[in-house]
Amino acid sequence: MKLRHEFKQNINYSDYMILKNRLQTVMKPDANAGDGGAYQIRSLYFDNIYDKALREKIDGVNRREKFRMRFYNDDTSFIRLEKKSKINSLCNKVSTRISDEQVSRIINGEYEWMARSQDNLILELYSKIKGQLLKPQTIVEYTREPFIMRAGNVRVTIDRNIRTSILNTDFLNSQAPLITAGEKHMILEVKYDNFLPEVVRKIVNLGDLNTSAFSKYGVCRVYG
Repeated sequence: MKLRHEFKQNINYSDYMILKNRLQTVMKPDANAGDGGAYQIRSLYFDNIYDKALREKIDGVNRREKFRMRFYNDDTSFIRLEKKSKINSLCNKVSTRISDEQVSRIINGEYEWMARSQDNLILELYSKIKGQLLKPQTIVEYTREPFIMRAGNVRVTIDRNIRTSILNTDFLNSQAPLITAGEKHMILEVKYDNFLPEVVRKIVNLGDLNTSAFSKYGVCRVYG
């Protein structure tokens, strides 16, 4: 399992403008970002009747995992099933392609086809749907501005305009009603492999900011 360092910080609009200007001088925009340097992400997270994923996040459990399905810029022709694992401050993500038809079947509670899959991640999710009673729980949507640096395999992202649904898992419906998730959060995320270049470390250290356990999923779960 390949593990990467990850930390998050809540930032305000002033921090956002400072960071964006500085990051643009030393890092490249992600090739997948549009003309405005950003793209939209929509995810559907899984949890069970005991709120396992949510409780483990709130309680700061050192080893935890969560499953989600995700697509970008309203393009449902390319959807990924992902499992994100966290061990202390290190993280790992594995993913696989999944079709919109398969997504619809999962949302509708049709799981038995998964048992016949040749894909290990789909099989693992199936086993946890059956064993842990996981099910699609909450839509999380936001705008992301990504910056990358080859040295250290660094990826810095700023997420904003976080939105969610209320008791609605109609993940593939681009017209599904969404609301702003609480305050207008902006989240700085920094991920890297073995080292963080000093120039990036200095940029993301805005002095009065502290590493945060902020969870977009946790904020959105307030609404359903």
